[in-house]
Amino acid sequence: MIYGFTRIAVAVPKVRVADVRGNVAEIARAWEEAEGRGASVVLFPELSVTGYSCGDLFFQRRLHEAVAEGLEELLARSAKLKSAAVVGAPLWYEGRLYNCALVLQKGEIAGAVPKSFVPEHKEYYEKRWFLSGAGVTDARATLPGREVPFGVDLLFEMAEGPLIGVEVCEDLWSVVPPSSWQALAGATLLLNLSASDEIVGKSDYRLQLVSQQSARCMAAYAYASCGVGESTTDVVFGGDAMVCENGALLARGERFVDETRIVYADVDIERLETIRLSEGSFADGEVRPFRRIPLESVPAPKRLERFVDPHPFVPSDPKERDVRCREIFAIQSSGLARRVGHIGSRTCIVGISGGLDSTLALLVTRRAFDRLGKKPEEILCVTMPGFGTTSRTLANAEALCRGLGVTLKKIDITEACLAHFEAIGHDPEIHDVVFENVQARERTQILMDLANEHGGIVVGTGDLSEIALGWSTYNGDHMSMYAVNAGVPKTLVRYLVAWAADALYPELAPVLRDILETPVSPELLPAEEGEICQKTEEVVGPYELHDFFLYHMIKSGASPRKLLFLARHAFGERYGEEELRKWLELFLRRFFTQQFKRSCMPDGPKVGTIALSPRGDWRMPSDAEVKEWIASLQEDE
Repeated sequence: MIYGFTRIAVAVPKVRVADVRGNVAEIARAWEEAEGRGASVVLFPELSVTGYSCGDLFFQRRLHEAVAEGLEELLARSAKLKSAAVVGAPLWYEGRLYNCALVLQKGEIAGAVPKSFVPEHKEYYEKRWFLSGAGVTDARATLPGREVPFGVDLLFEMAEGPLIGVEVCEDLWSVVPPSSWQALAGATLLLNLSASDEIVGKSDYRLQLVSQQSARCMAAYAYASCGVGESTTDVVFGGDAMVCENGALLARGERFVDETRIVYADVDIERLETIRLSEGSFADGEVRPFRRIPLESVPAPKRLERFVDPHPFVPSDPKERDVRCREIFAIQSSGLARRVGHIGSRTCIVGISGGLDSTLALLVTRRAFDRLGKKPEEILCVTMPGFGTTSRTLANAEALCRGLGVTLKKIDITEACLAHFEAIGHDPEIHDVVFENVQARERTQILMDLANEHGGIVVGTGDLSEIALGWSTYNGDHMSMYAVNAGVPKTLVRYLVAWAADALYPELAPVLRDILETPVSPELLPAEEGEICQKTEEVVGPYELHDFFLYHMIKSGASPRKLLFLARHAFGERYGEEELRKWLELFLRRFFTQQFKRSCMPDGPKVGTIALSPRGDWRMPSDAEVKEWIASLQEDE
């Protein structure tokens, strides 16, 4: 595997009912093609060796002789192939016929898994031919001249790859699918051989089943259904093929195609293993006994063929993004409204700079006051120009407050900071961290004092990206009484403000769009010719990279080298190798060294799957060492 990725192929071969020789030839051809594309596992539909719709031909001895002969031919043709294939075939065991999934590799049958739930309703009447395998465990069956493990208690352990569980069609539609037990026993890749006919609306429901089962099991789930070559006597089969990973659809093929087609997906097994450790109650589930059947090493893809979103916090689809922004605003404003109501605050104090974060905080505060039925003028905004404040940001702050109908107070902090420099003996011409942090703490002190004076609370403006990097002044902008942006990364802040300009306050669109176009800056260093000279991303690096690193490190536990690998793939030529390494190392160092700020951060609402509250999602000692992560990043690949 490449950093935990395994390539899965889902094949829907062109079959002919009861034409075992022809079907085997088509299966073998598709298998060879998939291995040529670097697939580790190739999944075929239910009863793909014979065709699903053979009907009473399943009673015919000649069909079963043909199956035995066809399997021998398939095993012979696959002897030189390294990948594993899962095909469907009828299997005799102790005088009974079972609908089975056969796992094949290097000319051998590793095992056979019978279908547990055999349907007998409406157009399905499989019990006419097949017996349920639900009670078959710890068994061995005779297949073409060999004995193989047989039963529903089989898992297939791929060398340097996932643990595989297999179920057949109706098994997925049951109340408790066998794949649920397989996942609890450790299977991270679940395979379903199916023969699901097409009726109006069924395709969408089928996708929901596969997607939900992959999410519930925290697994990758591959699904292959038989195609249009099946009998059309009473129903039509469309050949649905798809792969989902933890609820997300990775790949899906076109239905109703009268030729063999293969769908590929690179599934991230490492990510799934981490999610199982860190999320949900997966570890508390009952574990049933399974036999683990070893498989040999399989091919690994030479390059990743999977879309890696460079902006994982931001939905790429505009409609989905609109829904997401609306929901985030609701979470933030509801949380703040609840806090204001609980404390009995008369007002909220918002430090407004004309930048993105304080703009979002103010917009959220206005929505919270709307929820509470309070007047917007009860919100007290404070703009505090200092050494680095530009006329552009000051004008935008004032225009925003006027447009929202809130109360604005302007307090120039220049003289107060100069007095403080004199008190501590600092030369104001030295523009160091002291020069910057004095301003940040002066502003926070003013906000806190005004909160006391007016019976309110200070609404924090810092976002998730700044919290991750520790890009704040300790006990300055680091502190507030409720941090509404604490769960929102910088890349998403931009879209929230843009969404508000379109959906909530179109009359404020010009000023909001100018705020969006203003460079991100704390404005703590003197401006040059009236323009911002201190641009945050020139110091700490692009926020889109840091948000990318943050998401994959926290969500999937990605190692530094995997983070680098994913970033190369996601951003392409936008960043060079040295630049990616530089900003990744800075991210890691800051993430570790700045934990002490997160350990005492104020309350704030979680809005997405990533949060860094020490009382919630992220528990980390403030003195943890980053050495192992840096050493890993610096190793040769």
